[in-house]
Amino acid sequence: MEQLNLELSNVEVTFLDQKVLDLQSLSIYQFDRIGIVGKNGSGKSTLLNVLQGGLNPTSGNVQRFVDFGYFEQTTKPDHHVDDYELLARLSIPDSEVDSLSGGEQTRLKLASLFSHYYEGLLIDEPTTHLDAEGTHFLLEQLRYYYGSLVLISHDRYVLDQLVTKIWEVADGRVTEYVGNYTDYEKQKQLESKQQKETYEKYQKDKQRLLSAAEEKMKKAEKITQANSSMSKKETKAKANRMFMTKSKDTSQKLMQRAAKAIEKRVEQLDDVPAPEVIKQIRFYQSPTLKLHNKFPIMADQLTVTAGEKTLLTDVRFQFPLGRTIAIQGANGSGKSSLIKHITEQKESITLSPKVIFGIYTQHAYHFTEPQTVMAFMKSKSDYDESKIRSILHAMDLSGNDLKKNVQDLSGGEAIRLVLCELFLGNYNVLVLDEPTNFLDISCLEALESFLSAYQGTVLLVSHDRRFVDRVADHVFEISKQTLIQMK
Repeated sequence: MEQLNLELSNVEVTFLDQKVLDLQSLSIYQFDRIGIVGKNGSGKSTLLNVLQGGLNPTSGNVQRFVDFGYFEQTTKPDHHVDDYELLARLSIPDSEVDSLSGGEQTRLKLASLFSHYYEGLLIDEPTTHLDAEGTHFLLEQLRYYYGSLVLISHDRYVLDQLVTKIWEVADGRVTEYVGNYTDYEKQKQLESKQQKETYEKYQKDKQRLLSAAEEKMKKAEKITQANSSMSKKETKAKANRMFMTKSKDTSQKLMQRAAKAIEKRVEQLDDVPAPEVIKQIRFYQSPTLKLHNKFPIMADQLTVTAGEKTLLTDVRFQFPLGRTIAIQGANGSGKSSLIKHITEQKESITLSPKVIFGIYTQHAYHFTEPQTVMAFMKSKSDYDESKIRSILHAMDLSGNDLKKNVQDLSGGEAIRLVLCELFLGNYNVLVLDEPTNFLDISCLEALESFLSAYQGTVLLVSHDRRFVDRVADHVFEISKQTLIQMK
């Protein structure tokens, strides 16, 4: 029998009188490999913090029977790592922490975590700043890890490779699904199909009963009309047939009772909520923004440098119109430098004269005016309000979110707003540099649907393997100062 490593019972966590988590029972065993998923703000990191002991629940009990290692997304790393071989393998420079890049800080935190053995690991979004090489290292370290693993990640490929259970956090509760993320997706699709069938049956039964009740009431009404239309003279003439009138009165009451009984049955039907209708997203492009060059972005004998370092040498490429082009490569290989070289139309770059770039770079959002989310979007887009609302809703911005001051948005909310603005703005080439960082999986899938529906050209930098597989028409990789087309 597997060893119980952690047990949680009757746990509630509240912030400012709002219940964030309400969990009856959760258990983590020795060989469990659990992926935690849910929307931003659903309580994933809060749950991990409770499991780790960094946050005491408002009520309830958490028992830990082994030591857990903890990787927290937002904390700075500790540079005191004794495993120099591991540091060298991860290419972590011997520099002050503040001078390290986001990817280097993440690798340093992983080195600190893996330089000790723990019987359980609690890991929160480890791939946010990792390139493909760093993600490969993470997978190799965890694939054969001999202990409990609990992992929060928006990287579906990583979840597929590492976990055998999914904990879905929604409305303060956790629902467990057996399998990896792909298995979870299939189960959710089946749930959605079953809910649709149950709802359709509920509506059919309800309509059938209501129609039967209406029919009974109509018959009762006809009997009433027949009795009331009989004159006094006719009544006296038919006094010897009084029993017939009584019979009609009785029939009328029986019909009314039957109708009320049917209505009662309708009230007793278990209410089934309507399934969420997912509307197909479409973007139109103004004729004034349409490009006609088959290759609106081209380079000939392009060399890109950063300081004294040469990143690309004598590179040629033609990026086709209306396609999504992904650019990949290791951290520091020159992806962002190439993108900047293109958008600033530096030497050796040829652009179609009508190109208008819409650019997203990490942490580059800055709102200069205090205005609501909806007012900001209206000022940036020619689309009507209903379209704007539907796009914002897809990115989990709805209701009171639309009344928030843009300057008061959290980092995640600001990122989602900027992405919505780009797709609804007056641009014909979008440049997205690591757009999936800090998005939950539902918003990531919304971004995939945006890209599928977008009519313009997209230049994309992303380390998310599943995301690139789903959206990219062409994939280029920077390696050894050259740009190689992989797809």
